[in-house]
Amino acid sequence: MTDIMTPALGESVTEATVARWAKKPGEAVKRDEVLVELDTDKVSLEVVAPEDGVLAAIDAEEGATVTPGQRLGQVGASSGASAPASAAKAAPASAPPPKPEPAPAAEPEPAAPPASMPPAATAPSVRRIAAENPTLDIAGTGKDGRITKGDALTALEALSKAPPPPPAPAAPRAIDAREERVRMTRLRQTIARRLKEAQSNAAMLTTFNEVDMTAVMALRNQYKDVFEKRHGVRLGFMSFFVKACVFALKEVPAVNAEIDGQDLIYKNHYDISVAVGTERGLVTPVVRDCDVLSLAGIEKTIGDLAGKARDGSLTLEDLQGGTFSITNGGVYGSLMSTPILNPPQSGILGMHKIQDRPVAVNGQVVIRPMMYLALSYDHRVVDGQGAVTFLVKVKEHIEDPQRLLLEV
Repeated sequence: MTDIMTPALGESVTEATVARWAKKPGEAVKRDEVLVELDTDKVSLEVVAPEDGVLAAIDAEEGATVTPGQRLGQVGASSGASAPASAAKAAPASAPPPKPEPAPAAEPEPAAPPASMPPAATAPSVRRIAAENPTLDIAGTGKDGRITKGDALTALEALSKAPPPPPAPAAPRAIDAREERVRMTRLRQTIARRLKEAQSNAAMLTTFNEVDMTAVMALRNQYKDVFEKRHGVRLGFMSFFVKACVFALKEVPAVNAEIDGQDLIYKNHYDISVAVGTERGLVTPVVRDCDVLSLAGIEKTIGDLAGKARDGSLTLEDLQGGTFSITNGGVYGSLMSTPILNPPQSGILGMHKIQDRPVAVNGQVVIRPMMYLALSYDHRVVDGQGAVTFLVKVKEHIEDPQRLLLEV
């Protein structure tokens, strides 16, 4: 028999959930064939067969939590894998042992005093405090280790300052025939926990602006065919916004900073996390060094990361180290939203649907393709003036995209 072990899960990842077994016990397997998929907080992992044979046993069923080095199951040789099962089937069933006679009920013993109850020789006030607080642990400092009233009051004060025990988890509610209970994936649990932490731990605020997409749409339509033929990738709007954000981050470096204890860490690199929706949930792979990448380089990197996100092959390195985030709810039709921060980052830009609206241009009402922009930011790090300035800089570069080409 060869053990199937849980592999190392990556830095800071201590456990995983068994998502799916690709084989059933007794089925033939080939070396390096995927046997089981594991979900971690950040990525999915595939565990392959260590050798040819059959899947002899499954130790961790689907939904179980496992840790690195834990055995998931076993692979055995094809000829002998079913031997234990057949042997067990051939063994005659033994008669059940006779049930023992029930023992007579024991007389109830008198309740013992709490372990922390002081001896009777102690002062009555100390015994009263101990009786009213059975969990109180009192250390005696008096003569011969005796407990004084001061010792009891000190222990009582320490007990009052202790954090309360965590509440017991609520029992799952009953569901009727029209409902279905499905366990959250580990990725979905992580998303829920991190979003709640972001709301609880940051002084989050959102400011809005709108951008006229006329110029960037015209530039994209003019060069999209040449761009795709030359670089092998389509020219989208995301690369323009990534570049615009880099220039805005340089103007307002606080948006690219993070809090570390009582310090601020200002980052002089521009690694942008780009939100990608998948069937398993939202992930934010990182496009690194966006300040030195061309528009084509950004589009290629986003395309590669989005493909890996959809087929579940993102690595931990793909997801770690972002300094700022961009999310585009417009692809789903969102007109306006308030995106939630991606901790420990201090800013996230929300893009939205491009919609024709009447706007005033040079005293005339004209119809223009407009997009609302939203910047959510940590007000502990970024002042309101800085947040507004950031959005204005993004707006300026999108409405005059030639700046992006001149400033590269």
